[in-house]
Amino acid sequence: MATTHPPATAKGRATRERILQAAAELVVEKGAAGMSLDDVRARTGASRGQLYHYFQDRDDLVRAVIDVTTDTVLGNQGDLLDHLDSWAGIDRWFDLMVQHQIGQHARGGCPIGSLVGQLAENDPEARAAIAAGFDRWEAHIRDGLTRMQARGKLRKDADPAALATATMASIQGGLLLTQVRRDPRQLRIALDGARNNLRLAAA
Repeated sequence: MATTHPPATAKGRATRERILQAAAELVVEKGAAGMSLDDVRARTGASRGQLYHYFQDRDDLVRAVIDVTTDTVLGNQGDLLDHLDSWAGIDRWFDLMVQHQIGQHARGGCPIGSLVGQLAENDPEARAAIAAGFDRWEAHIRDGLTRMQARGKLRKDADPAALATATMASIQGGLLLTQVRRDPRQLRIALDGARNNLRLAAA
């Protein structure tokens, strides 16, 4: 992520992080279009000069929000993402996502996915940043399935990359239906379908 001056000190990094976290909160509350630099200044007490010291402009800040949103989504899944190389590991991961939606009362959907409709059609660089976020997430699935295939748990003719994309599509569709129907069972159904699809590739 390009910035005018990458922070060189701990104080600078803390200031940039405070600005970024406030912007991320405002995007959730108001949407990307509704978040203004004045809002960020009001929430953080940062000056306009500080904002432009760490971010080129509002668009640069929004793209940084996309990156930190991806970090949060992946961080919430913890080390489960590093153990998607067994059926038990996949099941634990699926269960975590459903339990998270139960805890959220089926609100919010996918934080990364929610940015697609707001930014993807009007900001090519934001669209690329969102795509990169999904790529990071999907890579964990693909890498786990590749390890399963190497151990003979998936057929030799299985395509881990295609299976990972299909799994991600199930996750996103399930999260969307969960959000609009306020029903975590929608995600459970989608993930059960994803597991069945993966099992078809089992050795």
